[in-house]
Amino acid sequence: MSDIQERNLVAAQKRGNVAVELIAGSVGGAAQVLVGQPLDTLKTRAQTSPPGMFKNTWDILRQTVAKEGVLALYKGMASPLLGIAAVNSLLFTAYGVTRRIISPYPDLTLGQVAVAGAGAGAINAVLASPVELFKIKMQGQYGGASDKKLGAVVKDTYRQWGFRNGIMRGYWVTVAREIPAYAGFYTGYEFTKRRLEKQTSGPFGPGSMLTYVTAGATGGICYWLACYPLDVVKSKVQLAARPPFPGGLGYIGREMAEIVRQGGVQALFRGIAPSLIRSVPAAGSTFLAFEVTKNYIIEKDLL
Repeated sequence: MSDIQERNLVAAQKRGNVAVELIAGSVGGAAQVLVGQPLDTLKTRAQTSPPGMFKNTWDILRQTVAKEGVLALYKGMASPLLGIAAVNSLLFTAYGVTRRIISPYPDLTLGQVAVAGAGAGAINAVLASPVELFKIKMQGQYGGASDKKLGAVVKDTYRQWGFRNGIMRGYWVTVAREIPAYAGFYTGYEFTKRRLEKQTSGPFGPGSMLTYVTAGATGGICYWLACYPLDVVKSKVQLAARPPFPGGLGYIGREMAEIVRQGGVQALFRGIAPSLIRSVPAAGSTFLAFEVTKNYIIEKDLL
């Protein structure tokens, strides 16, 4: 084996190192939250606010800032930031492990990428469900005297409903959302990245930051297009006064039918505009931070 082949083999083994994926995934996830939280707040309020409370997304932004201040756009950020290392480390690590289970070779087909993304999404739901539940509960507070801090919300939720119907409320709809969402997320990313890496001149190409950002933005858009109605159902379920009954997968169809009955099919897409807009910088920064961190750890031989 030549020196070049040996170096390439070592680099490939490091790229499959779980510790590298854990660290890079947590950095990527933190970047996503910091960049995308304001638009995520607008999305959640569009999905869950009472009918007639807001005219449109712009009105949500205007009223939120006017009544609660600019920092209200960052409501609920503590929940994803506190859990971001675990959630995103789990996601990216699960994706890497699933890829290696599907094929020992690094160059998967796009179909195999979709399967790996779906598997990672299903695993990720275990942590994503409670983290998003508390983020949504914080975002669903509108600056009134009864607003609570995150610690009190967590304590009250557990005391009133326990673990299954409280902390893990909405778990099954989160699983149902994450499977197509991350199939689209990683497939959109890989498809765009592979196309851009073929460029031999200009700002794109292998290892280019612009390539990572553009491919990540595409993956983020694919994420929401693949799952948005399920995300609306999840937000409604997690912010409702009571847990769905009976539980299990059956409540997803019932909740979706009720949303359509009350607001028509368009109600399943309330808040999609800020979600798609948010996905461009949020997902772009996620993949940029992930890839740059991963490459840095490998190049500097930190692990």
